[in-house]
Amino acid sequence: MAVFGGIRCVKYIMFIFNIFFWLAGTGVLAIGLWLRFDPKTRGLFEGAESPHIFFTGVYILIIAGSLMMVVGFLGCCGAIQESPCMLGLFFFFLLIIFAIEVAAGIWGFSNQSKVVDDITQFYLETYQNYQNTSQDTLRETLRLIQTGLDCCGPTGSFGDFAKDTCPPRDGLDSLITKSCPDAIDEVFDSKLHIIGGVGIAIGVIMVFGMIFSMLLCCAIRKSREIV
Repeated sequence: MAVFGGIRCVKYIMFIFNIFFWLAGTGVLAIGLWLRFDPKTRGLFEGAESPHIFFTGVYILIIAGSLMMVVGFLGCCGAIQESPCMLGLFFFFLLIIFAIEVAAGIWGFSNQSKVVDDITQFYLETYQNYQNTSQDTLRETLRLIQTGLDCCGPTGSFGDFAKDTCPPRDGLDSLITKSCPDAIDEVFDSKLHIIGGVGIAIGVIMVFGMIFSMLLCCAIRKSREIV
């Protein structure tokens, strides 16, 4: 009876954990979609020479979030049906996701300045190309970036070229404008810290998930040996 009571207790814990894990996957997916479609970053995806590091990182977040939601659903099914096979698969996929997350976190924070530099370089190249060619597609890309970041030009000075792509301002506000390289650094520094915090929280959740999945799997096997 004690074994069956223990199984029931761990099963409920696993079920609740997987609900939270599924919600965590939803959070990761939401962050990826936020970075992809947020007005402040959407313009970075519009150009033909979009920054590859940022571009790749955002889609990794979207794929990882979707995978976490699937794994969370698999864990729920394994706990409800008391299936060692499904719980083993859940543990295996959870371990892989955890290893990828740790590697991605280390890479992301060690290359944080490179990501910002890559995006800034993309902006400056787009600005320079528009200054040389005045292409409509480049003007629209600049308009999206500068409106989203609420900035104007590489220096933010009144004499910057391409004022028609800057967000409209009235009165003295038109003379006080943030430069786009500074705005990029400010926005992405804050967003990378949000992503890092979410990643640490999810990593802790995954460690507990692996522990509870193994406890439940061992308890199920032990109960079947008794029967």
